[in-house]
Amino acid sequence: MWMSIHNKIYDVTSFIDEHPGGVEVLLEHAGLEATYAFEDVGHSMDARDLLSQYYIGDLHEDERKAKAIETSNKEDGGSGLNGIVMSLAFAVLAGLAFYIFNNRA
Repeated sequence: MWMSIHNKIYDVTSFIDEHPGGVEVLLEHAGLEATYAFEDVGHSMDARDLLSQYYIGDLHEDERKAKAIETSNKEDGGSGLNGIVMSLAFAVLAGLAFYIFNNRA
């Protein structure tokens, strides 16, 4: 089973049973560009070093462009802005609740 991370291809077949995050996440990204998922989890330096053991080659230049566009389109779904808006709304509501409870007479 292979996946691409940062335009490098890794054969993680022998790592499936050892993966701390479980088999499912590897299977979900099998044969796909997995950079966003890899970075989103926040892997440790040890995990990054371990990854080099499974390196089998570089992603073809044509695939890099196609995958970069595909990944970019998925990432630009607005989730970043939604997260900011939700955080601000929560902060305003928390501030309002604090004000109301502290000003009870």
